[in-house]
Amino acid sequence: MKIHALGAAAALMLAGAAPAYAQSAADWSGPYVGGFVGYGFGSDDGDETLLFDKDLDGAYDDQILTPTGTNAFSPGFCSGKANTALAADGCEDDDDGFSGGVRAGYDWAVSDAFVLGVVGEVDFTDVSDSVTGFSTTPANYVFTRDLEHIAAIRARAGFVTGPMLIYATGGYAMGKVENSFTTTNGANSFTATSDEDKADGYQLGAGVEYGWGGGWTLVGEYIYTSLDVDDYNIRVGPGTAPATNPFILAPNTTGTDMIRSSDSFDVHALRVGLNYRF
Repeated sequence: MKIHALGAAAALMLAGAAPAYAQSAADWSGPYVGGFVGYGFGSDDGDETLLFDKDLDGAYDDQILTPTGTNAFSPGFCSGKANTALAADGCEDDDDGFSGGVRAGYDWAVSDAFVLGVVGEVDFTDVSDSVTGFSTTPANYVFTRDLEHIAAIRARAGFVTGPMLIYATGGYAMGKVENSFTTTNGANSFTATSDEDKADGYQLGAGVEYGWGGGWTLVGEYIYTSLDVDDYNIRVGPGTAPATNPFILAPNTTGTDMIRSSDSFDVHALRVGLNYRF
C-alpha cells in the first residue's frame, strides 16, 4: 500500500506540474543538484539459513549434532526475526522504510535527442534483513543487518521526448551496514569475532525527469541496489552450558563459529525528487 501511494504521489506531481515546453537534449546539458525521498524494501530471501564451523577450520560445512546424533537445528530456518523460540510460531517480516537523500550530477547532449551523464548521491535509508535459526532446545538465533545509508556514483543515458528525459542508470554503490545478533539461548556465550560494516555492490535503475521550467525538474525513478556484505561471525562458547551442549561437544570443546549463508543485501526503492539545473 505504501509503495502504491508513493507511485500515485509521483504521478500527481507530474500531472500537476506547470506546463512545460518541448525541449532538446541541449536543454538538459550542464550541472544539477537535487534531493529525493522514497520507499525501500528488501528482496525475499526465504531460502537463507545459518552455516556452522564446528571444528574451527574456517570451513562452514559442519552440522550441529546433539549427543544422540540428531540435527540440533532440525526445526529449521526462516526469513525475518523470530516471534518466539519455537519454529512453529514463525518470523516477522523484515522492516521496509522510507528514505531520503541528496544528489549532484552533470549531463551532456550527444545528439538532438540523446543525453549521457553521471550522478553521485547519498541515500539515508532504513531497511533491515534478518534470518533466524531454530534449535531443538528450543531456542532461536537471529542475525540482522540494518542498512543505514548508501553512497553511489552512476552513469545514466536517456532520450528526450517533449519536456521529459527518460533514462536508464547504473553504477557503483557502497553501503554502511550495522550487524546484530540476538538469541533466546541463555546457556552458551556469544561473541562477535568478525564484524565489518562496509558493503560494496552496484545499482541499476530507470526513471523519468520532467522539465518544470525555471531550471527545476521533477524526478520519478526506480533503483535496485545489490550489496555484498562482509561476514559477521558469531563464536558460540561454553558459557554455563554442560559438556553435552551441541555447540561444544568433544572433540572440540572450544565452541562453534556461526554465520549467515548469504552475503547479499538487495534493496528495491521507488523515489520522487526535485532537481535544479544550472
